[in-house]
Amino acid sequence: MPARQDILVAIRSDADIVSARQQGRSLAAAIGFSATDATLIATAISELARNIVIYAGQGEVELQSVETSQKKGIMISARDSGPGIRSIEDVLRDGYSTSGGLGLGLPGVKRLMDEFAIESELRQGTAVTIKKWLK
Repeated sequence: MPARQDILVAIRSDADIVSARQQGRSLAAAIGFSATDATLIATAISELARNIVIYAGQGEVELQSVETSQKKGIMISARDSGPGIRSIEDVLRDGYSTSGGLGLGLPGVKRLMDEFAIESELRQGTAVTIKKWLK
């Protein structure tokens, strides 16, 4: 595995979503993920970055290779200083949407990844951290 890499992508527009997705796919491939898993990781990154643009206007996505004594993988952290999430329980429920979408975003991200954590405070912002481990 290459030396630990940290990639920080500022998210302000749709172009930044594409950039974060591409960089995530490249890092996943460098770590050793299959093309299928790299696509799933890129999809999760895209969803998190899109949420930043839609709900907060701007934020950042950090991509990191991670390794323990037993496994290696990728960690993605998406952070913003937006309005925050009123009910994390609601946004993690399939079909719930405040933007008129399908409500598959965060529940879908959670299903695609091996680890999922979310913290949000009203008027302070939201942070989502996800990990995918090589099988």
